[in-house]
Amino acid sequence: ELEQSLRTAPDSALLADILHKTILHPLCVKYPPSAKYRRCFLTELIKKLESTAAEPLDELYEALAGVLKEGESTHCYKNYLLPTGDSVSLSESTALISGGTTGLVTWEAALHLAQWALQNPGLFRDRTVLELGSGIGFTGIAICKTCQPRTFIFSDCHPRVLSQLGENIRLNGFIPEPDVTWNIQTESQGQEEEGENCQNPKVIVAELDWGSVTEKQLLDLRADVVIAADVVYDPEIILALIGMLQKLSSSRADRKAPEVFIAFTIRNPDTYQLFQAELDKVGIRWQMIPAPSSCNFLYDVQPDVTILQLFI
Repeated sequence: ELEQSLRTAPDSALLADILHKTILHPLCVKYPPSAKYRRCFLTELIKKLESTAAEPLDELYEALAGVLKEGESTHCYKNYLLPTGDSVSLSESTALISGGTTGLVTWEAALHLAQWALQNPGLFRDRTVLELGSGIGFTGIAICKTCQPRTFIFSDCHPRVLSQLGENIRLNGFIPEPDVTWNIQTESQGQEEEGENCQNPKVIVAELDWGSVTEKQLLDLRADVVIAADVVYDPEIILALIGMLQKLSSSRADRKAPEVFIAFTIRNPDTYQLFQAELDKVGIRWQMIPAPSSCNFLYDVQPDVTILQLFI
């Protein structure tokens, strides 16, 4: 209909009407389509204007200038459907590396670890779970929604990642503890929480630097299960992770050692072998856990993902 109107009445008044009913419409301003789409749309309108003898339309050129200044959004929203029918909604970066970190996107190992966790909910039910390198939170949020942990501790060390992580946790209906520093529990507090309804787990976001974290801080977290995904990709990070696991092992006091599961995509066999060699060097035993043969959260090629259980 618009095209027919342009053929019969190609003037600036009609183009102004089209502009106000589309790109400048209040709903379009509140929920704008992509900058690329708006740029193409406005360019086509300008072509129509310039192909006629109509007077220039200042609003049209101003709108295009605004879109050109704006550029493409650096973030998008993704929804992941869980087997329960619930979903995980995340704000993610559109770039693999953003703000000097790779932690603002969801990586394949996190998806596979969540798939495995959903198939083994008893491991997490009514327990305190510590996730290392939570990134923007997919695995932890999926576990909180389906596996009924008593407490889930998300952790990372990059400020932008922690900020985005907190936003995504709230986006999915969970409210992190107001103090994001270490949450110290006494033995009696831990016993009281045993009887709590784990339909709504206690959620904590902790800034955790593997190099500087102390054994006491790790002991205070009282983790029953420790998980991580896609944290084995660089030799320096591997050494820091091994050091942190050693602290976790020696911080047990009289408590049972936590169960540790680490998932990673094998991109470089040398890095994978280095991780295993460093585990052997410090006496941390490990065994391979069968990863899910396929992942419901991936629609294209299934990557080579391994899950290791560590005995610290």
